[in-house]
Amino acid sequence: MGENAASKNFHNNHHLHNHHQVFDISIDVLPQNGSKCFDDDGRLKRTGTLWTASAHIITAVIGSGVLSLAWAVAQLGWVAGPAVMFLFSLVTYYTSSLLTDCYRTGDPDTGKRNYTYMDAVESILGGVKVKLCGFIQYLGLFGIAIGYTIASSISMMAIKRSNCFHQSGGQNPCHLSSNPYMIMFGITEILLSQIPDFDQLWWLSIVAAVMSFTYSSIGLGLGIGKVAVNGTFKGSLTGISIGTVTETEKIWRSFQALGAIAFAYSYSVILIEIQDTVKSPPAESKTMKKAARISIVVTTTFYMLCGCMGYAAFGDLAPGNLLTGFGFYNPYWLIDIANAAIVIHLVGAYQVFCQPLFAFIEKWANQKWPESYFITKEFNIAVPGFGLYKLNLFRLVWRTIFVIITTVISMLLPFFNDVVGILGALGFWPLTVYFPVEMYIVQRKIPKWSTRWICLQMLSMACLVISLVAVAGSLAGVVLDLKAYKPFKTSY
Repeated sequence: MGENAASKNFHNNHHLHNHHQVFDISIDVLPQNGSKCFDDDGRLKRTGTLWTASAHIITAVIGSGVLSLAWAVAQLGWVAGPAVMFLFSLVTYYTSSLLTDCYRTGDPDTGKRNYTYMDAVESILGGVKVKLCGFIQYLGLFGIAIGYTIASSISMMAIKRSNCFHQSGGQNPCHLSSNPYMIMFGITEILLSQIPDFDQLWWLSIVAAVMSFTYSSIGLGLGIGKVAVNGTFKGSLTGISIGTVTETEKIWRSFQALGAIAFAYSYSVILIEIQDTVKSPPAESKTMKKAARISIVVTTTFYMLCGCMGYAAFGDLAPGNLLTGFGFYNPYWLIDIANAAIVIHLVGAYQVFCQPLFAFIEKWANQKWPESYFITKEFNIAVPGFGLYKLNLFRLVWRTIFVIITTVISMLLPFFNDVVGILGALGFWPLTVYFPVEMYIVQRKIPKWSTRWICLQMLSMACLVISLVAVAGSLAGVVLDLKAYKPFKTSY
């Protein structure tokens, strides 16, 4: 999710270029359409099209969420699994099309633009809801950092294990601790987090996209291959059988599966930022609705394939992370490539999600203590081959501490599925459903208790219930996992 680096990159470049050019606008005004070089807000003309917007959404959505889908389908079975995926895709499509109408406050063609999700909430709803939205959004980003640390260590271990297993000819069970791998990931992220605006490097989005497709396709291909070898589709209509797990466990796991599927679809947080790269006319919201339709069809098809093929290949034993399930099979080098692609993708994605959080805290600190030497002073350091690097002590210390905290929490709770479930469920209702619905009601001035209002509120309530149930399931999962687990001594 959220490799929207390129879309952000857009704005910041526009931002840089447009300060000294604002004055030219008045000379260059055409009667119908404003300026040739600038949009109505004085920024350089946006150039995004239907296809760039769809590509951004697809790269943002198809992330590490794909890997837990086979497990989620296994909990729900052949009937409910695909049905739930389809349902989530419909809800996501509907609420994101409501959200596209909130890009401009007031009039959909000429109203004031909102550049981010928070801006939209602020200008349309205002008040305490903005704080609430910010809190949920940043908490979600913090959680994603933890989820990604765990996921990348699992993939690094899968590479190490498959090689060790092959060297020993299958004799050695190769038990490993995940801690060294998490620490390696943490150290890499500490270094990268010191690069200011790392999330705006345009090539990052492309690398992430290529990597996502690499590992998802390998997972899909291996799933199809394994089904062919087995000669049958494994799995049952109702999901994992009682006996493999107890009845209560099955209920909790089904709830948790809802969270995992919700996590795989959550991209609404960056929808408005992507919309801000789209050119007009036609109205941005029209282009964006089409883009949402295209990208949700593509991702849902892809998800159905990955989830269902993974389940068909493994049946009840579908692993929490699809690619670790193939660990001891040939061609083992192919699985190593897939796991390496996951690690490369997650290293970049971690920064894409954390940099907005870093920027937010740094801006807040600057406003609170503007005189502080520690926070505001920048030192210029000449880096051979790179030019000047501006070192800021506060940035150095705070970003390092942040990465250390996420790494330590990952080492304490290395349960990828549960973490993904909790994140998905927590973010799903407020960000994908509640705020878009509320903003739409205010924006379109829908009267209270009218049929439309009641339907929208019912949708919102239904999604709230699903979210709460999924959070409960994931928390129960963490509690069950903790019983059998000693902190810092984990081995697989």
